[in-house]
Amino acid sequence: MSDVVLSKQRTIQKEVQLTGVGLHTGKEVTLTFKPAPENHGYAFCRIDLEGNPIIEADANYVVNTQRGTNLEKNGVSIQTSEHVLAACVGLEIDNLLIELDASEPPIMDGSSKFFIEALEKAGIVEQEAEREEYIVKDVISYTDEESGSEIIVMPSDEYQITTMVDFGTKVLGTQNASLKNLSEFKTEIADARTFSFLHELEMLLEHGLIKGGDLNNAIVYVDKELSPDTMEKLKVAFGKDSIAIKPNGILDNLTLHYPNEAARHKLLDVVGDLALIGTRIRGKVIANKPGHFVNTQFAKKLSKIIKIEKRNKVPHFDLSKEPLMDINKIMDMLPHRPPFLLIDRILEMSDKHVVGLKNVTMNEPFFVGHFPGAPVMPGVLQVEAMAQTGGILALSTVPDPQNYLTYFMKIDKVKFKQQVLPGDTLIFKLELITPIRRGICHMQAFAYANGRLVTEAELMAQIVKSK
Repeated sequence: MSDVVLSKQRTIQKEVQLTGVGLHTGKEVTLTFKPAPENHGYAFCRIDLEGNPIIEADANYVVNTQRGTNLEKNGVSIQTSEHVLAACVGLEIDNLLIELDASEPPIMDGSSKFFIEALEKAGIVEQEAEREEYIVKDVISYTDEESGSEIIVMPSDEYQITTMVDFGTKVLGTQNASLKNLSEFKTEIADARTFSFLHELEMLLEHGLIKGGDLNNAIVYVDKELSPDTMEKLKVAFGKDSIAIKPNGILDNLTLHYPNEAARHKLLDVVGDLALIGTRIRGKVIANKPGHFVNTQFAKKLSKIIKIEKRNKVPHFDLSKEPLMDINKIMDMLPHRPPFLLIDRILEMSDKHVVGLKNVTMNEPFFVGHFPGAPVMPGVLQVEAMAQTGGILALSTVPDPQNYLTYFMKIDKVKFKQQVLPGDTLIFKLELITPIRRGICHMQAFAYANGRLVTEAELMAQIVKSK
């Protein structure tokens, strides 16, 4: 993660509604975009179900990508989420609650255009919190062997996407589309509509899977002979008296917006599917033959990498700089004394956090018995050292720290990830989870050594006046 902060989070000013039909369900559906608080991200709410269950737009909830990206959480599902999410990302909105009274958003014209218009009508507002961005440092890729689809992301100064599609059919050969900057999404990509091939359509018609009223919201590429039987079914599906094939190989139910509308729509899908990563990306995405399966697998992979990096994000401190507190100042404040004083320096402190340091040497008294021949610093002493660092923060809130003691009340969620050995320099970083009240201090603590997270815990302590 980078500390470079470019911008504030955004949501919408007021709620806004759209009504339409779900492409696959054929059900009339109302979608309501609602403002959401900072760090909320995107989430769907099914108001037609008991308890109004919420499904976050998270790659880990993707269950099926047959015809669109379908999410499911606790048995509740959202179908074809991608066109709505693409609009949210395209307008650089970070936090939204999307309410639906059915399982599928309205298909509208098969693009993101109407969602963009609605969101702009609602007005976009800045929030206080800063936006988090994942800065891509290395090439990350995902390949689906079966389809030959591949997505990579590489370092770049901003979020960019290029899609290359190749359907191996005469009627729709190779096409490319690019988005150099999210600001172009609205004008260049948002109105690119969904498309399908006649052979897919026949199958969907067979199984009664296309119910979205008429088919005027999909471009249909005719990749095979049109049989009289199919012709009749299509007339019914379109609600039309006659149907013909245009010279460019598409059915005459609509006109293309762009010669490469198919590639642009695939790019729109990539934007929507990668919204499921849950973090903004600064990098260039190149998607070769993208599809919902490969897009969402890539989103899962990237969100996992981001979570791990976040957790292991090692703070950097200049150890040659004069510390905020040396050992003598620490002893003025803390009641502990060697051999039980387990921190050597305080590097920095604010009213919400503190950073301490301990040099682990072979001279530590505990190495005599833990374990001779294979010395390892006991985990409980690492937690104690964290607590002493936290004690400095807690005691800095009283005018006469020498008259107070700190006692543990609770230690929770402790994880030991790496061994700590003689020669290691331990850095402790503690942050308040809640403000200090009535002398009770609740902190999230991390210990780092050799550029890695070694221990983490939640600590609760109380400062008490010494008798």
